[in-house]
Amino acid sequence: MRRFLTVDDIGDLNVAIKEALEIKKNPYAHYDLGKNKTIILIFFNSSLRTRLSTQKAAMNLGMNVIVLDINKDGWKLESELGVVMDGDKPEHIREAVPVIGQYCDLIGVRSFATFENKDDDYSEKVLNQFIEFSGVPVISLESATRHPCQSFADLITIEELKPKKRPKVVLTWAPHPRALPQAVPNSFAEWMKKADVDFVITHPKGYELAPEFSEGATIEYDQKKAFKDADFIYAKNWSSFTEYGKVLSLDKSWTVDEEKMALTNNAKFMHCLPVRRNMIVSDGVIESSNSVVIQEAANRVFSVQTVIKRMLEGLK
Repeated sequence: MRRFLTVDDIGDLNVAIKEALEIKKNPYAHYDLGKNKTIILIFFNSSLRTRLSTQKAAMNLGMNVIVLDINKDGWKLESELGVVMDGDKPEHIREAVPVIGQYCDLIGVRSFATFENKDDDYSEKVLNQFIEFSGVPVISLESATRHPCQSFADLITIEELKPKKRPKVVLTWAPHPRALPQAVPNSFAEWMKKADVDFVITHPKGYELAPEFSEGATIEYDQKKAFKDADFIYAKNWSSFTEYGKVLSLDKSWTVDEEKMALTNNAKFMHCLPVRRNMIVSDGVIESSNSVVIQEAANRVFSVQTVIKRMLEGLK
């Protein structure tokens, strides 16, 4: 494996889940695999779970780990060609990335959507330049359009907790005071469509995801109808794709609360965290015994450890 950006990069989902669950049983079984190998984690944006889980996973495999926060620890990077670099960006990504590649065996990159230009965001300009110029395998630690490590962990969690062979999984939009990227819902939809689940997306009109992510899923604009008999509720806010980056609604009637969860089949509540309480979800729901957000976050270690393990095996 040379890159991990989408669900297609992981191969057979059943095989990947089985491998991740075996790693979870014995996280140090492959400790020697990463001996004398280094992973550099590049963060253009803030992180808690992604940073810590990826560091932990790499250390479980015996790797050296270097973390670089570009905005605090490095030079600001220019990514465009033909630009006269007389502003606040003294280094070009086309020099920086090959240099980073000289210092490591694997690279993880986290770079959010900027909302300045939809085409630029959805073409993954920053991430693709790391793939093109680094010379080493690259893991997406969340990009403008996807968050594959999170979605893999979500699927592991669903596999562990599903009450029947083909559970009903609902991705619901919920209100948030800021404009958030579509990366998590895009990625979750992409993974759920490949999984053996009954997948429904519910959101107000105007919050349709890009067709390549939502096509094939059931779209339901009535949230309560969508929740009926669900086994898993995955709440997440995202800004508009069609009116790119805009907040079209702050309708708190979409907040996931106890009344709505009562419509489900005793569903588990999921969220990628961090979560705005009493905007996305009520205190009662996230504090309930059916909230699995902590288990979900713990599985972030084992999703990314599976990916790193496969990449290390490919270096031999």
